[in-house]
Amino acid sequence: MSASHDALPTPAPSAADDAARPVIKVTGVVLRRTSDGHVLTVRKRGTRMFMFPGGKPEAGETPVETGIREVREELGVELTAADLTPVGEWHSDAANEPGHGLHSHVFLSTRPLTATPEPAAEIEELRWQPLDGVEDVPDLAPLARWDALPVVRGLGN
Repeated sequence: MSASHDALPTPAPSAADDAARPVIKVTGVVLRRTSDGHVLTVRKRGTRMFMFPGGKPEAGETPVETGIREVREELGVELTAADLTPVGEWHSDAANEPGHGLHSHVFLSTRPLTATPEPAAEIEELRWQPLDGVEDVPDLAPLARWDALPVVRGLGN
């Protein structure tokens, strides 16, 4: 049996760590497929890591407003504030910007997702991610892999 360094957990950066590096603020939205509970992840053009649909806030936007707008722009899925339940807020490493921290708000959509959305805007690829074994998926963004998806898995169906 060989050990993979990709599968070893790394300590999550703290808010204090963020003071020493640039921090990107984002909102991510967890969309689950009704048939099997898998979570939709996206890969943005020019990157290799899969993450939640979502992105950076525009001036004056709340995290919920950012999530609603980004999911509409990236996937054509219409959500409302009533559809979003907070999963958590984390400080972690940015997946595609080396040397940057990430301050993220993650929400779970309670709106049933019965069909696969179409990628738009900067989204190049979609992938349905099972909740089991996320820690062993090396191209899954740290926020999803180590923080948010284990919490979502704990919520059950």
